[in-house]
Amino acid sequence: MRGSDSGGTLLERRMSRWFQVYMIGEGVLVGIVGGAIVTLYRYVLSGSESLLRVFVGVAREQPVLIAAWVVCALLLCVLTCKLLVWEPYTQGSGIPQVDAEVMGQLDMPWWRVTLAKFIEGTLCCLGGLSLGREGPSVQLGAMGGKAVSKIIGRGRGEERLLVTCGAAAGMSAAFSAPLTGVLFAIEEIHKEFTAPLIISVMASAVSSDFIASQVLGLQPVLKFPLAQSLPHACYLYVIALGVLSGLLGAAHNRGMFLASERLYARVDRFLPYARLVVPFAASAVLVFFAPQFTCGGEEILKLLESPQALAVAAVAFLLVGKYLATTLAFASGAPGGTLFPLCVMGALCGYLFATVSSHALGLPQEFLPNFVVLGIAGLFASVVRAPVTAVVLAFELTGSLEALLSVSVVSVLSYVTANLTGVDPFYEHLLGNLLGATQNRKEPGSNGSGATPAGEKVLHTITVGAGSKVEGKRLRDIEWPSNTRIVLISRANRDITPTGDTVLESLDECLVLMDGSSEDESYDKVWKMLSSSLTSNWTPKSSRLRVRVRDIFANRNVSANK
Repeated sequence: MRGSDSGGTLLERRMSRWFQVYMIGEGVLVGIVGGAIVTLYRYVLSGSESLLRVFVGVAREQPVLIAAWVVCALLLCVLTCKLLVWEPYTQGSGIPQVDAEVMGQLDMPWWRVTLAKFIEGTLCCLGGLSLGREGPSVQLGAMGGKAVSKIIGRGRGEERLLVTCGAAAGMSAAFSAPLTGVLFAIEEIHKEFTAPLIISVMASAVSSDFIASQVLGLQPVLKFPLAQSLPHACYLYVIALGVLSGLLGAAHNRGMFLASERLYARVDRFLPYARLVVPFAASAVLVFFAPQFTCGGEEILKLLESPQALAVAAVAFLLVGKYLATTLAFASGAPGGTLFPLCVMGALCGYLFATVSSHALGLPQEFLPNFVVLGIAGLFASVVRAPVTAVVLAFELTGSLEALLSVSVVSVLSYVTANLTGVDPFYEHLLGNLLGATQNRKEPGSNGSGATPAGEKVLHTITVGAGSKVEGKRLRDIEWPSNTRIVLISRANRDITPTGDTVLESLDECLVLMDGSSEDESYDKVWKMLSSSLTSNWTPKSSRLRVRVRDIFANRNVSANK
C-alpha cells in the first residue's frame, strides 16, 4: 500500500484498527463516482454507435448524404485533434497514463482528462474508428478516484491507491465484470498485493458493478455460455491453441509498435496529430463497405453467435481486417482502447482454430464455444501479459468454473510463449514510450510533475520472501537505504513494533516508511533485499521502465549523432 502525509499522521492512520474500514469506505465512494462516469460513457458510446449505423443506412439510400458524411468525418477529426492539443494525456487508451500516475511519474489534471477523454471517445465512436471503450473507461475511473482523493484531502501516496481503485471501477463497469476489474488493477497497474489495497479495490469494483448492472441495468458486453465442459481428450488442442495464441499475441504487439513508431512517426514530423486523418478517413469508407471492422466489434460477435457456421476464409478475413483496422486507429494515438477489439480478435482466433481443427482433425463441433472463450483468454494473456486476469475474465464471460482448467492452460502457455519471443508486453511498452516522452518534455532540474513532494513521507507494505537476503537477520544488521525504516511488522496475524534486535522471518509483512523525494530508488532497493531468492533477480516495474527510458534516450542520441 502507498500513502503519504506527515509522518506521524500517516502512521497513526495506518496503525488504527479502523484503517481497513476507512479503506472500504473510500473504495466504495470511488466505485460509485467512477462507476457512474463510466456507465454514462457506455450509454453515450452505445447511442453514438447506433446513431452512426442509422445514418449509414439512410445514406445508402440517399447518396447525397455521403458528401455530408465526409464533412462530418473531417469535422470529427478536427475536433478530436483540438482536444488532444488541449489535453495531451488523453491520447491512446489511457492505461499507460494511469500506470504512470500510480508510479508517481505523472500528475494528471483529473477534470481536464475526464472531460476531454469523454468527448474524444464519443467523437471517435461517431467516426467509426475500430477502438474499444475499456481502456478509456480505466482512465476515466482512475480520474474519478483522483477526484475523490482531492476532495477528501488525501496525500499523494494514498491518492495513488485511490487511482488504482478508480481503474478497477472503470474496468468493472466497462466489462460488467468486477473480479476482472480487481485483478486487472492489481496485476497490471499497481503491481502490489497487500490487504488494504485488495479490500479497497474490491469494494470499488463491486460498488461500480452494482451501479452499472443493478441500478442502471446495463448488461455484460460479452457473454459466452458453454454447452458442456471440454473432455481431457481435447487438451492437445488446448495446448496447441495456447502456443498459437502466444505467437499471435507477440505478432499483434510487434505490428502495433511498428505502426506507431515508424509509420505514424513520419507523419508527426510534419504536422502533430495529422496522423488522425488516416484512421478517420479509413473509417469513413469502412462504415459503408465493411461495417464489421468499425467501432468495437459488436457486429463481428453477432456473426459468431449466429447458429450458421462461418467459412474458414470468412473468419480469417474478419480476423485480419479487424486487426488492420484496429492497428490503423490505435497506432495513430486516437483516444480509444484495444481491449474490446482484442477480445473480439481472440474470439475469432478461437473460432478459426476450432473450425480448422474440426475439418482437418475431427474436433467435435459442439466444443466451438469453448474454444472461442479460450481464444479470448489466450490472446489477452499474451498481449497484456496478465494471465491471472485472463483466467478470471474467461470465468466471468462464461459464468462457469468448468472451463477453469483449460483456460488456465491456455493462459499460461500463451503468456510463456509470448515472453519467449522477446516482444514487449503491450502496456509496458507504451508506458516506456510515454515516460520517455514525458522526460523529454521536462524542464532542466525538474523532478517530474508526478513525483511525491520532498518532505512528504510514503508508506509501502513489502513481504519478506522465502530465502531472501534479510531472512533470519536482525534489523540492526541490515544496511537500509537512507531515510528508510521499518515501522511495523505483521507476523501470523500479530503486529510487532520493531526494534534493532527484531529478527525478520519469511512472510513477515513489513510496513516501510520512506522519504518521498527518493521513493523510487529506496523502494527498489528494499524490494530486492526483502524479495524471495527466486525473484531477487527480477526487476520491479518502476526500475524496468526507468531502464527503458534510458535506452530510449540512448537510441535517440545515437541516431542524432549519425
